[in-house]
Amino acid sequence: MPVPRKFDRRPPERDQTRINDRIRVPEVRLIGADGKQIGIVKTSEALAYAQERDLDLVEVAPDARPPVCRVLDYSKYKYEQAQKQKAARRHQQQITVREIKFRPKIAQNDYDTKKGHVSRFLKNRDKVKITIMFRGREVTHPERGTALLDRLAGELSDIGVVEQSPVQDGRNMTMLLAPSKAVLAGEKDGKQEKAPEGRRAKGAKGEQPTGEQPAVAEADVSPEADVSPEADVSPEPDMSPEPAWRRRLTPVTNRAVRQLGRHGATLPRSALLAAVPCRR
Repeated sequence: MPVPRKFDRRPPERDQTRINDRIRVPEVRLIGADGKQIGIVKTSEALAYAQERDLDLVEVAPDARPPVCRVLDYSKYKYEQAQKQKAARRHQQQITVREIKFRPKIAQNDYDTKKGHVSRFLKNRDKVKITIMFRGREVTHPERGTALLDRLAGELSDIGVVEQSPVQDGRNMTMLLAPSKAVLAGEKDGKQEKAPEGRRAKGAKGEQPTGEQPAVAEADVSPEADVSPEADVSPEPDMSPEPAWRRRLTPVTNRAVRQLGRHGATLPRSALLAAVPCRR
């Protein structure tokens, strides 16, 4: 009993080519391994003929009456077909259709920006569909859209050709531009030229040193300079541990104490507490 289609969980067969026992017709037109036509024979005889030569019986023309079968190595046949398809895809040129939308009352800056996009698409060998969108009563003046499309096509005539003339469809007017022969030949591509080297910033570190050496201020070592031991020498910092009451002060208080100057450490505790707030 055959399994109903809705309950059949088996994956579908991707290879629909019938070979060997899958050929169910009573007779076939047989072609030998050397390419010569043997004639119309029964399917069982054709299968025995292929098995004697350790080859497969492959149905190459299922729509013919009777179907045409050939004796060959099916694995090698599939590999050759895959290589042919890969080579065909390698030589194909895929063209993408881009779309840019304009308005009849487009400003000059917006027009220049969108024209740059169209130019970039054409240089990348893509087709561009230009659409003019009419709004409200603008549709009663289609000549404005036609003039805008003609202007764009004229300014890009060196890299693009009009493949489809302006056609109005409802509230939209479309035109199709295709890359010119110069772009397809590679004379004008979308690769940008290398930008010139940037100017070196002022005071850059990479500047080569000149022969002049910067002047260095020499210390005053004249004999008249006072180098006696009684000269004013800054005292050494006090390395004694900080008292506990000083450590209880907040960061703001500590900063205020440091602002009192060098003599803050010698002030009595009562004077410091009176000068700055203390954390309780």
